[in-house]
Amino acid sequence: MSSTPFPPPLLSSADIQLDRDIFLRALLRELSGTLENVVGLDDASGFISVVGQRVGEWIEAEYRAVLGSSQMDREQVTAVLIDLKRRIHGDFYVIEADDTKIVLGNRACPFGDKVLGRSSLCMMTSNVFGTIAAQNLGRAKVVLQKTIAKGSTTCQVVLHLKPGAEADAEDGREYFRI
Repeated sequence: MSSTPFPPPLLSSADIQLDRDIFLRALLRELSGTLENVVGLDDASGFISVVGQRVGEWIEAEYRAVLGSSQMDREQVTAVLIDLKRRIHGDFYVIEADDTKIVLGNRACPFGDKVLGRSSLCMMTSNVFGTIAAQNLGRAKVVLQKTIAKGSTTCQVVLHLKPGAEADAEDGREYFRI
């Protein structure tokens, strides 16, 4: 056996930007980019939407259990959306909230710089938010008005909770209670 320490000190003390979080974000970036290149942005967004819905169902169940409630009200849903993003290093905040819509801003994407140019990853936010809101409030139309992925310095996400002219005028994904 060699008496050389393993890993060698040069490697173990090297300033290499690699940890589990960075690795997983890079993995998702490359996976979403490959999907976008192979099947196109719309289909890639669709695949990621399915994952987002499943993750949203899991997260929603976790929060309902903590809150001891079978259904959350609008204020609780808003607080949950902000808290879940905080836990994964997003920086979401309320811009506006009433009975017809919730408007959230965001200063930091949980995917960090790995989201740049990967709009399909925004479907995670759309589907997690849409699933949680719809399961508790009946419906939600999620509109990603601004995204860091598309080069904005911030995100702006609108959850329309009721149908109407304003909601109908915007492109977004609709979610309904199942």
